[in-house]
Amino acid sequence: MVIQTIANVFKIDELRNKILFTLGMLVVYRIGFWIPLPGVNQAQLRDWFERASAEGGAATRVAEYVAIFSGGSFGQSTIFGLGIMPYISAAIIFQLLGGVVPALKALKDEGPTGQQKLQEWTRYVTVALCIFQAVSWLTFMRQAGMVYSTWANNPLWWLMATAALTSGTIFLMWLGEQIDRYGIGNGVSLIIMAGILTGMPGAFVSVWRNFDPADSEKMGWLGLILLAGGFVLVVAGSVVITVAQRRVPIQQAKHTRGRKVFGGQRSYLPLRINHGGVMPIIFASSLMMFPSVLFSSLHSSLKSADVAPMWVTLTGWLSDNFAMGEFPYVLLYIVMVYFFSYFWITVQFNPEEMAKQLRDHGSFIPGLRPGPRTAEYIETVMERITFVGAAFLSIIAVLPMVVNRSLNIDFAVTQFLGGTGLLIVVSVALDFLQRVEASLLMRNYKGFLGGQDEGRGPRLRGPAF
Repeated sequence: MVIQTIANVFKIDELRNKILFTLGMLVVYRIGFWIPLPGVNQAQLRDWFERASAEGGAATRVAEYVAIFSGGSFGQSTIFGLGIMPYISAAIIFQLLGGVVPALKALKDEGPTGQQKLQEWTRYVTVALCIFQAVSWLTFMRQAGMVYSTWANNPLWWLMATAALTSGTIFLMWLGEQIDRYGIGNGVSLIIMAGILTGMPGAFVSVWRNFDPADSEKMGWLGLILLAGGFVLVVAGSVVITVAQRRVPIQQAKHTRGRKVFGGQRSYLPLRINHGGVMPIIFASSLMMFPSVLFSSLHSSLKSADVAPMWVTLTGWLSDNFAMGEFPYVLLYIVMVYFFSYFWITVQFNPEEMAKQLRDHGSFIPGLRPGPRTAEYIETVMERITFVGAAFLSIIAVLPMVVNRSLNIDFAVTQFLGGTGLLIVVSVALDFLQRVEASLLMRNYKGFLGGQDEGRGPRLRGPAF
C-alpha cells in the first residue's frame, strides 16, 4: 500500500516536481554545511569540542542545544555555522511583540501588506542578530586559540568571517523561502529537521559500539529492546499529542427567510492540547542554559581567587546540582516548561476575539450566552488542556536527560527518545505528509493517512477546479 502511494506521488507532475525541488534545496544546504570558514583551525576546533564533550562542559551543552534546532553546527565552523537560528529568533521576537505592541498588532491586522512589512523588519533583525552572534563566536575561537595567528588580528579576516557567517544564515533563509514558494512543506522547518536527522547515523553507530551481550558493562539484548521500544512509544505519543484536540461543540443559530429555515448545523471548535508546540521547550531550554554556564564559570573563577571557602563550596554545590540531568535542574526545567506553556497561550490565544467571531457568525456554544460568558468558558477549557499538554512536554523534555543519567546511554542516542529535536521532527514530518496527502486527495488518489482511492487519478493530472 505504501509503495503504491509513493508511486501515485510521482504520477502527479506538479507534486513530483515540488518534492524533487525540496530535496534539491536540502542537498544544497548539506553541501554548504561542509564548506569550512577560512582562517579557522578545524582540527583544533574539533579536538576542543571532543575534549569538552567528554568532560561535559557547560559551553559544549550550549553549542549542542543550539545545533539541535538551528540547522548549523559550532563543532565544525562552516559558513552555515550559525544555522537558521537568528532568523527563528527574530521571527519569535516579532510574533511575541505582535500580541502586546499595538503598532505591530495593527500592522499584522492589515493583511498581506502588513505581513510583508513585518517580514521585511524580521530580515533586518536577523542580519543584526547574525552579526552579533558571529562576532561573539569568532571572539571565543580567537581567545581559545582556534584561529590561525596570521589571521587572528587581521581586520579583513574579521570582516570576511563575519560576512560569511551572516551570508550563510541569509542564504539558508532564502532557501527556506524558495521551498515555501516552489517546493512543498515549510522550508525553515525542513532545514531544521534535516539538520536533526543527520545525527541519527551517529546514534546508530554509538548503539552498535556499546552493544555487547557478553559484557555486563555494555548494552545487552534487553537494553536494546527497551531502547527501541521506548523510541517507538515516544514517537507515537508525540504524534498523538501533536494532533490531539479538545473539540468544543458549536451550534449555528437558525434564521428564517420567507418560508425557509437556514442554519442550525452543529460543528465543533478545535482547541489544540499542545497549542504552544515546541516553543515552551525552546524557551525553557534557552533560559536553563544560563544557570549551568553561570555557576560553572563562577565556581572556576572563585577557586583561583582569594575568597572565603564557604563561597567556593556554595558555588560548587550550585554548579554540580544545576548540571544537566541533576534533580534541581530537572525540577526547575519542568517549572519553566509549565510557565512558558501558559505564557504562550496568554500571548497567542485570545478567547475574547474568538467569542466575538463566533457571535458575529451567528454561532454559539450550547448552554452558554454569546460574548463574555463564552470567552470565559473557552479560556477555562484552554487552561485545563494546557496543563495536560505541558505535562507531556515536560516528560518529553526531561526524558533524554533521565535516560542518559540513569542508564548511562550516550546523549546522542537519548536525544532521539525525546526533547526538542524529536518534537520538531514529528511536527514537520506530519505537516509534510498532510500537504502531500491533500495534493493526492485533490486528484482522487489514496494518501498516506488512509484517504479513499476512487481510481480516477490518471484522468486528473491537471489542476483540480
